[in-house]
Formats: sequence, structure tokens, C-alpha cells
Amino acid sequence: MAEKLSAVKGMNDIFAPESAHWEWLEGKVRELMARYAYRNVRTPIVEPTGLFVRGLGEVTDIVEKEMYSFEDRLNGEQLTLRPEATAGVVRAVVEHNLLYDGPKRLYYMGPMFRHERPQRGRYRQFHQVGAEALGFAGPDVDAELIVMAADLWAELGLTDVALEINSLGQPAERSAHRQALIAYLERHIDRLDEDARRRLYSNPLRILDTKNPAMQALVEAAPKLIDYLGAESLAHFNALRELLDAQGIAYRINPRLVRGMDYYNLSVFEFVTTSLGAQGTVCAGGRYDGLIAQIGGKPAPAVGWALGVERILELLKAQNRLPAVPVPDCYAIVPQAGAQATVMRVLRVLRQAGISIQMHAGGPDGQGSMKSQFKKADASGARYALIFGESELAAGQVAVKPLRADGQGSITGQTLLPLTEAATWAARLR
Repeated sequence: MAEKLSAVKGMNDIFAPESAHWEWLEGKVRELMARYAYRNVRTPIVEPTGLFVRGLGEVTDIVEKEMYSFEDRLNGEQLTLRPEATAGVVRAVVEHNLLYDGPKRLYYMGPMFRHERPQRGRYRQFHQVGAEALGFAGPDVDAELIVMAADLWAELGLTDVALEINSLGQPAERSAHRQALIAYLERHIDRLDEDARRRLYSNPLRILDTKNPAMQALVEAAPKLIDYLGAESLAHFNALRELLDAQGIAYRINPRLVRGMDYYNLSVFEFVTTSLGAQGTVCAGGRYDGLIAQIGGKPAPAVGWALGVERILELLKAQNRLPAVPVPDCYAIVPQAGAQATVMRVLRVLRQAGISIQMHAGGPDGQGSMKSQFKKADASGARYALIFGESELAAGQVAVKPLRADGQGSITGQTLLPLTEAATWAARLR
């Protein structure tokens, strides 16, 4: 016997009924994006490694520790499984000159890959939904994206999702803050952990996002970036706040919110929950006005967010908001193998009319008894059994038997219906 193979650790198979919840959530996202006039974009899973090094920053955790990178054996090109999608979307927009006729609103769904310790809601292959607005400079689009996410939580029935916002200002402002931050941390270097010491001169802003409890008081007292913002950056941030206030969107200003990629500027935000333990962020984003030029395009502003599909599903489960798993409308009971051609013809008519039907299929030992077929019909969750018995078929009919005593549906007792008129009575099975 061949050796049994398993999936890569942290990369999961998804089966029914769980997969039905994924489809439902994806459907809700598509409907929402259509209402906001965002259009779908699909980019490759594999990108040049340099795209992420240049776009995310060499000293970010993602580039330093988490990327799945490899050399193409055919041509020696350095490639990486995408750890996030924004850089790839920007690369595609630049490569295909999509902004030549004006700004674009785009969204994506798909798998991302990071080599980290698998834990609840956080896997090595994980899935994101993201929205990107490219070519828009004003805070109105920042607000639009935040309101869109808030609308999604409302549509899904989620609670305990709080918005945190901050401004990272512009590069010169961050540079002034960076110098003050380094000077402050140098005075307390004995209180820095190993990770913070490593980042002190390469990426000190990320130290503010530490999860080390021993450093919380230290970073809480550190110089705050918002105190170094110029008039334009403050005006952008205050305008965003006014727009959120006008829409009734509650938020908290979090001066330690810095995000994990180097490309962000001005507005940054996260939606967080207390329902998922340590993995509290369910959606995050911000403005990245310099990334398009950084990747080789003509300078243009941009802003976006991404949410973790697994985390949203975990949150829906924790709050008992997942929908019932879909079941077929009908289960077709077929006692005789010789009747299959007729049965399949009728079922096709019903399916074309929008009826979901699971047909009993036989095996090498025959179709199975009526009793065993009825057990399977009941287990399927179907509302009706369609019984294609010998006497019914001889009369050109099918027996429709309700399987649920829920009082819903127009057929309340076992009923004989003509096979030739299936398209007419199909609606009664919904």
C-alpha cells in the first residue's frame, strides 16, 4: 500500500457543510461590492519576490520571516507565493495602465500564504477579501471603505466589532517622529526585548505594535506620531473623522496603530473584536499613496482594506450567526434501475425550473430497498421525497411525499403528479 499523504501543516481542506458557509459569505461580499460599484480583479498567486521586498519593506516580519519564496528551476527567477494582495493588485494596475482613463474601485477574494505558527483563525494558507480604491486622494474614499466594511458587519449580523483609526502622516513627518522615537527608546534600551532591539534602527515604528506585556507601559509613554503631523495630514485625518461621525460610525483613535507594511501613509484603521482571543483584528487597511510609484507607475493615491475570511467565519460561529446549511428541495427515490432514464429526464426538467434535487444512485448491488432509500432521503434534509415507483411510472406519475412537518410548502400530504407536466408543478416544491 502506498504511503498516505497529508496536506501541508496549516493548509486546510474545506468540505461541506463548512464550504457552504464560505460560499454564503463570498456571496454576501459580492453583493456588497456591487452596491458600492467595486469591480472584481484576479491576480496570480505567484509573484516576483522583488515585488514584496520593494512594496512591503525589507525589514517587515512578512518579508523577513513569513514568505514562501523559491527559485524557478527553469529560469532561476525568484518567486513568492503572495503573502498579501495589495502589492499584486498595484502591480497589475501599473502593468496594464488601468488608471489611464481615471480612478478605479476594485475588489478581490483568494488565498494568501505566510509561514507562521498555525492557530485559531490564522493559517499558513489563509483567505482574504480586499477592496482597493486607486486614484482617489480625498478622505471621502477612506470613509467610504470604512463604511462599506461596517455595512458588511451589519449585513452579517456581527456585533463586538470595534473600529480603531490613526494617521501615519507623510514620510517627512514620520521621519521627525522616528528620530524622537529612537532617542526615547535608546534611553530605555534595557527594557527592550530582543525583537525591539533588532528593530530599533531599521523599523522603530513597529515596536509600538509589540504584544509583549512587559513593554506596554514603555510604548504607551513613547512619543506619538499624531503630535508630529503637519496641517495637511491633520486636515485629512480630521475630515475623515467628520465623515465617520456624520455616518454614525463609532471609532477610537489608537496612536499605536501602525500596520505591518511599510507602504502605508495618512489614514490607517483596523476593525477588532474581543471574541477571538489574541487574534482580534478581523479587517485592516489604510492609505498607501506612495506604493504605485514605488512599484514603477506614475504617482497616484490609493487606499484599501483586507479582511480575513477564516476569522470572519470564526466570529460568525462564535456569535451563532452562521446560516443553516442548504439542503436539497427534494430527494428522488428510484426503486428500479431500469427507470433511471425516465427519472433523470423528469429531474432535469425540475432542476431547470430551479428545484434542487438529490437523486438516489444505485451501486453494483442494485438500487437498495425502499426503506433504505427513505432513510437516505430523510438524512438529506430534503422537504419532499419524489417516489418513482413501478406503479407510479406505469401511470405516468410521480408520488410526492412531504418529509418535514414544518407546515411550509404547498404539498401537505402524499400527492400524485403527472410526469409530463413537471415544469408546471415544479414551483410547488420550493
